[in-house]
Amino acid sequence: PHRRPDPANPFQLAGLIDLGFGLPVAGNWATPEALVAVARRAEALGYRALWTFQRLFYPVAPRDEYYGAPGAAWPAPFASVLDPLTALAFVAAHTRTVRLGVSVLIMPFYQPVVLAKQLATLDVLSGGRLDVGLGLGWSRDEYEAAGAPWARRGARGDEFLRCLKAVWTEDPVEFTGEFYRVPRVHVAPRPVQRPHPPLLLGGYHADVLRRAATLCDGYTGGNIPFSALADTVARVRAAAVAAGRDPARFPIVCRGSFNLTPEPLGGERRALWGSAAQIREDLGRYAAAGVTQIFLEPNFQPGGATLERALAQMEALAP
Repeated sequence: PHRRPDPANPFQLAGLIDLGFGLPVAGNWATPEALVAVARRAEALGYRALWTFQRLFYPVAPRDEYYGAPGAAWPAPFASVLDPLTALAFVAAHTRTVRLGVSVLIMPFYQPVVLAKQLATLDVLSGGRLDVGLGLGWSRDEYEAAGAPWARRGARGDEFLRCLKAVWTEDPVEFTGEFYRVPRVHVAPRPVQRPHPPLLLGGYHADVLRRAATLCDGYTGGNIPFSALADTVARVRAAAVAAGRDPARFPIVCRGSFNLTPEPLGGERRALWGSAAQIREDLGRYAAAGVTQIFLEPNFQPGGATLERALAQMEALAP
């Protein structure tokens, strides 16, 4: 159900799914040695991209539940998470061809021109291999700690994206909005990828899909179950059509937490849980539904991820 990547196309859009892999960024296995080992092995095996995610901290008494796992406590791997851009910069120095992605950076934690500089630098240092997932986040605790206002966060997100793209594409750039301003300046270096690295937007609200289709280059979602997959893909494609975009050329990238078992699982198993054959079958179902890339996420493994286990899983599921 998947194939080796076409270097000229950041996202495959021809009915077969690209396969990526999550970097060791959460928990005890998030070490320099593990980052290098996973990155180099994934590149050698033909995985399309390596992915990180963002989490600032682990609140003692969170005001908001984690959207993917309702309950008082956040997932245990959130207790220790490397900064995603720093981790990608480190991995960029140890790889040559595999793409480098984050799903997602929380826009309210940054100013657009500051983030534009960081991302352009990473694209330059990686030789144009960066894929950028962005989102608004969901934790009021993180917003408070970052000094970000919770009110009107959607309107701020729209303007943030417009300002970010202006910094990359206009020279000199000058931006005056309700929330963000940039004086008339030259900002360099520019990203290697033109007009800028692919921008993917994450989230599930209708406004997110509209924002993805009008201001970004694709959509990124997390652990979309089969029960919701057809509806999610249909909504993304409808938003693309409404924005005058070709839905067949609009990437949909999905995080896939997985659990590789020695023997097939029976009953009502979770997507991407089971034997290698079952997981490959699931990848085919995601591809048939319209997902263009899925990255296997090892950081949330039952019992905790380990380097030895992740390397063995990468070998068993390699494209």
